[in-house]
Formats: sequence, C-alpha cells, structure tokens
Amino acid sequence: MNSLGITKIAKDTKVVVAMSGGVDSSTVAGIMKSEGYNVVGITLKLYDDAKTSVKSRQCCAGQDILDAKRVAQKLNIKHEILYYQTKFKKDVIDSFVNSYAIGETPIPCVQCNQTVKFRDLFDYAKEIKADALVTGHYVNRIQKNGSAQMYRAEDLSRDQSYFLFNTTQEQLNFLRFPLGKLLKKDTRKIASDLNLNVADKPDSQDICFVPNGDYASVIKKFRPETFKKGNILDTSGKIIGKHEGIINFTIGQRKGIKISHQEPLYVIDIKANTNEVIVGDKEFLKIKKIFLKDINLLGDLKSCSENLYVKVRSTGKLTKAKAEIDNSKASVTLEDAEMGISPGQACVFYSKNKFGHRVLGGGWINKTTKLYPHN
Repeated sequence: MNSLGITKIAKDTKVVVAMSGGVDSSTVAGIMKSEGYNVVGITLKLYDDAKTSVKSRQCCAGQDILDAKRVAQKLNIKHEILYYQTKFKKDVIDSFVNSYAIGETPIPCVQCNQTVKFRDLFDYAKEIKADALVTGHYVNRIQKNGSAQMYRAEDLSRDQSYFLFNTTQEQLNFLRFPLGKLLKKDTRKIASDLNLNVADKPDSQDICFVPNGDYASVIKKFRPETFKKGNILDTSGKIIGKHEGIINFTIGQRKGIKISHQEPLYVIDIKANTNEVIVGDKEFLKIKKIFLKDINLLGDLKSCSENLYVKVRSTGKLTKAKAEIDNSKASVTLEDAEMGISPGQACVFYSKNKFGHRVLGGGWINKTTKLYPHN
C-alpha cells in the first residue's frame, strides 16, 4: 500500500492533482511527483478574465494558468487545461448573483468545490482512470473501515473544512489532501526546496471572479434590475431612510448605512419580498435558532448529539448545538447565541473525538429566528 492508502505501488498509481496556479496546489503536485506517483496536473479555466476585469492574482484564469503550466514543466508532469467557463457561470456566478438578489449572503467557494471541482473534475478524473483526485485544501482525511472521514486541518488558521461540507462520501473516498498535517510555512518551504516559481506567491484574498472585493459591480453587470431603491426601517417598522438596492447590504453590516443615529446601527434583516432593509441595535443580531436546507451528511448526527458543534461562518468559532434533522432540512439550536448569522451562509456540523474535530456534513442557512419586534 502506498502513502495515499491505495493498494498499488506509487509508480502504477495515477493521481490527478487540481492545480490552480497557487503555492498550495503546486506543492501538492511536487509532493506527489517526489513520491513517485504518475501525476496528471489539471488546471480549470473558469472564466474569461478579460471580460470580468479580474487581475492576475486570482485563481483559475490569466497568470495563474501560466504559473500552473510552469510548475508542471518544472516537475516534468503531464498538464491539462479544462475549459469550464460555461459550467462555472451557471453553477457558481449565477448562483452567487441570484443569492444576493434575494437578500442572502452566499459563499461561492463552497459552490465551486461542490460543482466544477468535486463533481465535474471528479468525473473527469474517473474518466481517465485515475486512482485519486488530490487537492491543496487544508483538511485532514482519515480512512476508517474502508470509508474516509474528514477532519479539520492541523493548521487551524488555514483549515478549509467549512468550505467542503458538501463533499459526498463517494467523493471523499476518492479525494486526498496531503497538506492537512502541514503548516502554511511548511508548504512554502517545500515549494522553495522544489525550486517552484510560486513558492513566494501571495495567496488570493478575494472571491476569484470579484475584482477588489467589489461584489456589487458583478451583480450590477448580470442583474442591474436588483439595484432598486427601497426603504430602510428601524425595528419598530418606522421608515428612517432610503437605500439604493438590497444587494448593497449584508446582515451585521455597520458601515455604509448612511443614517445618522445616536447609537451605532447594524443591518439586522433584509426583506427581499418588500425590498426593505431593517436596521437596529447590535443586540438584535444575536441568533440562537437557525433553519437549514439541502443537508449533506458525512456522519451520524444522532450518535454525536451530546458532542455536536457547528460553525456558521468560515472565520467563526465552533459552537455547541443541538440539531433536529427532517429529510434534507434541519433546525439547529445554538448553546450560545451567535451574532449576525445570514441566510445563504453554511452551517457545518462537527463532533470531537481522539483524532480531532470531524466534519459530519452541513446545510445552507435558510432562515433564522429573529429577535427584533417588527418581524
């Protein structure tokens, strides 16, 4: 059995490495090559960077594709580019725009992993008879009784398990994550030791198709009708201002409300059906009960009912919770209230055991129990 847990010797094991052109995926390709695997690097072209005005420091377009190609040449591995612009536009960009249009705060990175990466690239890897699909995500994968389990990464500051909650069991059994046990500085050192051109390349900070974090400009391009003026209300239902479109607001937002008030005002609700934004005191952002749709499970929540934690935002902490599952829906009660939970975000389930915090799946936040009086 080789280091990936596959019952073949390394040189007879074909692995597809998803290469975005960044340091993480490039390092993974280098590790696989150095361990003697038959490596096929695949880069996805997901959008036309000329049309989206996206600059070079983003994944899956422009400079990053060239960087991935150079890494593949340096490692002497086969490299392919798959042109998934149409799939990405439909499954990720359109979903992102539509979510904002109905007052949600979406997470396109989850949609991207769920669709073009772990669905379409997964299918292609199977099609070319690969033995595994290897990525540069920071998550741990542990094989147990012939089935894989997902855990948070060793480097919690880099952990990406929140973004992978929608991975299916079939996909997880096929996937491998060599960086799960590494710190980011270790990854960069390996890249430097391999003399890869991306060893010091900065990480992308923004959503890949949103230049400079200006998501409103992307929505305006695809759905200009969403910039419709409406009312800003306080928690008693009184109109206290006007807005230029609900897509300019997210739950928990403080800046940009443009209303003078003796106390700081926060966006506490967005009502797409009436085109209204509700603002109020920070206390009204506290949420203890949330409702989920489109649940994906990677473990048994009932057996972990006394040891269940959830994460309701990618940068948030783990919070103890109780969950009631009903087919593809769930209601979740948090032990401690969380601030500013927004529909469109994900709620990811975890349980703790001797290996760490295991990902049990999750779902999309559909609605929350609001605490303000005018509801």
